[in-house]
Amino acid sequence: MNACQQEGDEMDSSEKVIVSIEDGVMTVMINRPEVRNAIDREVSYGVCAAMDELDHRDDLRVGILTGAGGTFCAGMDLVEFASGAQIRVKGRGLMGMAFTPPEKPVIAAVEGYAVGGGFEATLACDLLVAARDARFGLPEVKRGLTAAGGGLIRLPRRIPQNIAMEIALTGDWVGAERLHELGLVNRLVEPGAALSEAMSLARLIAMNAPMSVAASKKVILHQRDWATEDMFDQQEAITRPVLDSADAHEGAVAFKEKRTPRWLGQ
Repeated sequence: MNACQQEGDEMDSSEKVIVSIEDGVMTVMINRPEVRNAIDREVSYGVCAAMDELDHRDDLRVGILTGAGGTFCAGMDLVEFASGAQIRVKGRGLMGMAFTPPEKPVIAAVEGYAVGGGFEATLACDLLVAARDARFGLPEVKRGLTAAGGGLIRLPRRIPQNIAMEIALTGDWVGAERLHELGLVNRLVEPGAALSEAMSLARLIAMNAPMSVAASKKVILHQRDWATEDMFDQQEAITRPVLDSADAHEGAVAFKEKRTPRWLGQ
């Protein structure tokens, strides 16, 4: 049993976290629109459990994280935090994603606001689809807090450091169009279309060989820490099992026979 289940199994998060599955894609929706989907304990553990299920099930290929009611997530529920509630998943941070993102690809589909821990959750995802009018921010400095859920680490690795510094130190908003210009937002869509576009993107990924996708994500995430002299050895350790796999053979045969590959994940 994982940490999310061990510590969160006494809570019923079914109403606050809605999970749906279609075509190998798991969509996880934060469902607290009355508080702009702020993260309380149930949401944190519910999303964590869903992401663990995504990783553990062979029939699931891609995840989507989104929010209900026209907004993504307003971050940590400050009312609960002020009352002393333990919102973060032990050892894993908000929603179990801050410190330990899923191994499988996850797409953030953002409408409205992605603020504080909500913005940090998008940074823990691999791809970002956002409505043109969506707004992002790390306002923790305005509340006597710090963006300790990955925002101060991941954001300057994804956009220029001086821009990340401005966002973190002022706590002000930044629009989706600006983040698209900076390369953080993969796809910019009209309001209301973020989830459908994220699903289209997820299906494109889900069509591909699961071992190849997993290895590609792992190399991209870890390569920045590899020394130049051994980076190809590091890559080889991750990619060699893929090149030797049954799916590699199937991909070549399917190409020759002009048919859709039948992936086995092995």
